[in-house]
Amino acid sequence: MTIFGLHISMAVVWLIIMIIFLAIEASTVGLTCIWFAAGSLVALLLALFNVPVIAQIIVFLIVSICLLVFTRKIFVEKLKTGKVDTNADALIGEMGEVISKIEPLHMGQVRVKGQVWSAICKEDIVIDEGVTVKIRAIEGVKLIVRPVDDK
Repeated sequence: MTIFGLHISMAVVWLIIMIIFLAIEASTVGLTCIWFAAGSLVALLLALFNVPVIAQIIVFLIVSICLLVFTRKIFVEKLKTGKVDTNADALIGEMGEVISKIEPLHMGQVRVKGQVWSAICKEDIVIDEGVTVKIRAIEGVKLIVRPVDDK
């Protein structure tokens, strides 16, 4: 292959493509480009054995797509990539007990899983001590709660 008057072998082209896919994969966490880097490696090996360029491209596409389709799910599950709830996010939807009365526009306190949190109810209601509440959201360091019996 001749580019700008320079003769470059297809093996070098596939090596450059593989490095580009690896760099993209290293800068992201989605496990998508690694499969194309593997396809580039297979095409590079074919280029070293002087297989026709069209066959290299076809093999690159087949290997990349097959790896993406058939192995990505397995690796994503094993490596547990994606969103994982943090300690605070995991509290949303949990139940807690009011230990300090929550009044309109005033914070109270709620015990959730053994921890005491500041809490507020965005509705115009009073929630007395001992009432079970459900955590609707977290804003900063305070819980947004609502009584359980209230739908």
